[in-house]
Amino acid sequence: MTPRDGTEPTRGERTGAGPLRLFLAFVLVNAMLLAPVWVFYGGVGPLWLSLEAGVLVGIFALVPPSRWSRYAAIAAAVLVLAMTIVGLGDTALRLSLSRPLNLYVDIWLLRSVWHLAVGTLGVPVATAAFVLVPVALAAVTALLAWLLQPLQARRSALATRLSAVALLAFTTAGLTAERVRSLEYHVDTPAARTLVEQGRTFVRTLGERDRFAAALETIPDSYADVPGLLSRLEGRDVVLGFIESYGMTALDDPRYRPVVGPRLDDFEQRMAEAGLYLVTGSLIAPTQGGQSWLAHGSMLSGIWLDNQIRYDMLLGSGRETLIDDFQRAGHRTVAVMPAIVLPWPEGDRFGYDETLVRRDIDYAGPPLNWVEMPDQFTWSFVQRRLLGKGNGPVFAEVGLISSHAPWTPILDVLDWDRVGDGSVFSRWENAGEAPEQLWLDTDRVREHYALSIEYAVHAMASFAERYVDQGTLLIALGDHQPAPLITGDGAPWTVPVHVVSRDPELVRPFLEWGFVEGAWPDADHEPLGMDYFRDWFVRAYSGK
Repeated sequence: MTPRDGTEPTRGERTGAGPLRLFLAFVLVNAMLLAPVWVFYGGVGPLWLSLEAGVLVGIFALVPPSRWSRYAAIAAAVLVLAMTIVGLGDTALRLSLSRPLNLYVDIWLLRSVWHLAVGTLGVPVATAAFVLVPVALAAVTALLAWLLQPLQARRSALATRLSAVALLAFTTAGLTAERVRSLEYHVDTPAARTLVEQGRTFVRTLGERDRFAAALETIPDSYADVPGLLSRLEGRDVVLGFIESYGMTALDDPRYRPVVGPRLDDFEQRMAEAGLYLVTGSLIAPTQGGQSWLAHGSMLSGIWLDNQIRYDMLLGSGRETLIDDFQRAGHRTVAVMPAIVLPWPEGDRFGYDETLVRRDIDYAGPPLNWVEMPDQFTWSFVQRRLLGKGNGPVFAEVGLISSHAPWTPILDVLDWDRVGDGSVFSRWENAGEAPEQLWLDTDRVREHYALSIEYAVHAMASFAERYVDQGTLLIALGDHQPAPLITGDGAPWTVPVHVVSRDPELVRPFLEWGFVEGAWPDADHEPLGMDYFRDWFVRAYSGK
């Protein structure tokens, strides 16, 4: 019999395609909604079923076919896709930065993701990924919209509705206050949980501006009235070097300590033999796994910047920073940021006398995956360009990036006379494992992380041994802990801080602050946040 709308049932519909289509729709929705959870656990993990998948598919199976039901199916498919993307974004942030996604501020991280992908995988592969992924998502969404559209065939209608009732009955049982004990840890409502978390995050974000403004009222802006501002550093060069991903994990974790520990012991011995004074402590960074600018900003401003909103508000506030303090004390202030390849208006806002990014640095060697230039060259450039030039004391903030993921290739520290314009590093251009191969093996990634930190510390120690003199204060610290893939879950956000000078009076204030002699921080000392640094540093080096 021909249906009233004049359409002829297809062969598939006559043989029960309705229940099969219903089942396929449920499998697809379930997989999409739980994909973020499965990615986080590195497999299916404890969660097998999304209750929302049962509700959604069951409702569409009971809806009569019409133009509006088809539109609703398309809208539902797009909504499921959106929830999947948000969930995957949240998982990515938790795995890389050890925090949940904040849609309000994290959308701007997409540019950083692109640059990291290009540096890690190369332009062709990164471009292909950024093109193919949206195409694949669009295809999946179209398939889901087709699967959700109500069928018109009468012969499959009864079986479809019975299947839908069974599906809704299962979902209802799962949603009861006392879940079926055998399923308690295997079913979830991921979409609802994501919506609730994002809603709470948005509400907190709206109040962040007021909280930040209130915090500023308790934090000094200018230190212009401090007697003898930074007078203990008069005529001395100060270098503040941030070593990428150098976290306390590298020292404490038994997976990395056997590699990094001997390098610290060597660092300590070499400083002693060179007549240099070395003290070490620790600080708590405001971020993990990335967003180094939050750590830099917290150190310079004396304000805790643990999210992009606070950072942006600092930039727009006009408040002074440690850069202003050094300028007022007679130092020339310089930022050396080899990783920055795009315009950097933040440098202008912070007010450095000179900002040196990748294009301003005369490096003739190749980029090494994400790393634009090796740390040893950056240290060499700082010495050649900034220190001991007789043009007055310098305060230099330096970004060291050799220990940035993907942690390949691993370099050797060369004789400083061979560094030159950096072309000597061409031998490592295609050396080591390709990132896309290395990152297939988590254990190998962790091994390379330790090796890259060992290199970064070695390059810094070698620089100090050769170039730090009585007129130089070197402060080298980690910008943040590496990602949870390296640290494991729940690791503290603490980073080591090494201070070196040939003048014992220059390092003495750090000893009074709780630092200890040598290359190892005191494990029993309670670290403070990076936001404490500016106020302490200015007062400790002023007035004498």
